[in-house]
Amino acid sequence: MSGHNRWTKIKRQKEALGATKGKLFTKLIKEITIAAREGGGDPDGNARLRAAIVAAKEGNLPKDNIERAVKKGTGELEGQAYEEVAYEGYGPAGVAILVECVTDNRNRTSGEIRHMFTKGGGNLGESGSVAWMFDRKAVMELAKASLTEEQAMEAALEAGAEDVVDSGDVWEVRAEASDFHTVLKALEDRGLEPKEAKLAYLPKNTVKLEHDDVPKVMRLVEMLEDNDDVGNVWGNFEIDDADLEEAAAS
Repeated sequence: MSGHNRWTKIKRQKEALGATKGKLFTKLIKEITIAAREGGGDPDGNARLRAAIVAAKEGNLPKDNIERAVKKGTGELEGQAYEEVAYEGYGPAGVAILVECVTDNRNRTSGEIRHMFTKGGGNLGESGSVAWMFDRKAVMELAKASLTEEQAMEAALEAGAEDVVDSGDVWEVRAEASDFHTVLKALEDRGLEPKEAKLAYLPKNTVKLEHDDVPKVMRLVEMLEDNDDVGNVWGNFEIDDADLEEAAAS
């Protein structure tokens, strides 16, 4: 999973700088709109919206776009009717993949996701076919440069989180999904501003990919992530750093 997380971050950095910037903006706007619709337009009382706005700012989404997306979510401005839907399936090497989408046309999205699974050497499954392999968690990333592991653990536990995991250049604070708002606010009240905060599907167990399987799996993941309706792709696989760097460079 950590390898998959790093891959996603590398890809988003490329999107923010490259020709796919428009795709990134579309995804950010959809997430803000959904977050505002579900929890209201005040980021101080809506942790998901606050996290979406942070991600939007990191992606250089203009302030006016952010404000319009919030107003569309709250109904102050007319906008498209989006709905959230998740798709589950298996990729190459039998890895489990869960895809979160935000769409205005479920039939279109379903057909596209099915086609990509097939083209990528996998197969789309029924609802519940792989979801049981994942736990829904709140995840907040704290920069390592700002605090030690002991300090991160102390702050996380005091904030009501469950655990802190070493994830490269950040400490990954994990909590129950239902505690997302309270834990995020408690961390911020302690002067700790997460680099990223989100609801995630974390695998209960992981499968380490063999070298030859890495490009096959990442090809499917990349196809899925390139789709405008796809918000997040979660997998139960681990990748060696060397294989990840090779895949990212290709």
